[in-house]
Amino acid sequence: MKKAAWLMATTLLAGVLVIAQTKPGPPSSVDRVQHRVQFLTTVLSLTSAQQQQATTIFTNAATSQSALHDSMRAAHEALGSAVKNNDAAGIDAASNMLGQLTAQVTSINAKAQAAFNQVLTADQQTKLAQLDKGGPEGFGGPGGFGVERRGPPPTNR
Repeated sequence: MKKAAWLMATTLLAGVLVIAQTKPGPPSSVDRVQHRVQFLTTVLSLTSAQQQQATTIFTNAATSQSALHDSMRAAHEALGSAVKNNDAAGIDAASNMLGQLTAQVTSINAKAQAAFNQVLTADQQTKLAQLDKGGPEGFGGPGGFGVERRGPPPTNR
């Protein structure tokens, strides 16, 4: 009887430890889009039609970006190899590729944001602009998101 109780307690403890060590993976692009649209709905009071349009816009952007991820990973690996091998030409080639891929991702994001802005009313566009600048309704304040900084970054003391 003691062996059975000990075995059950050990099994239970092992199961708890396995569950505790399981790390969730990164959110999927669908989850990220849903979260973004929910946030924008809360902040901008999006209508259901605007929510549908935003979901389509941001899903299309995420799909376009996902096609670039493998290329970016390969370019980062090529850069790492070039650095290890002191290959200046390889460093330049990989850096140029990363620059081009980054430009493509930036373009995709900017076009999605521009399309989303067209879905908004003038009042919603004003609220969104305040968020982007860290204004009263945004994440403003010292060190907040979207804060425009001028001059050198603060030094750590």
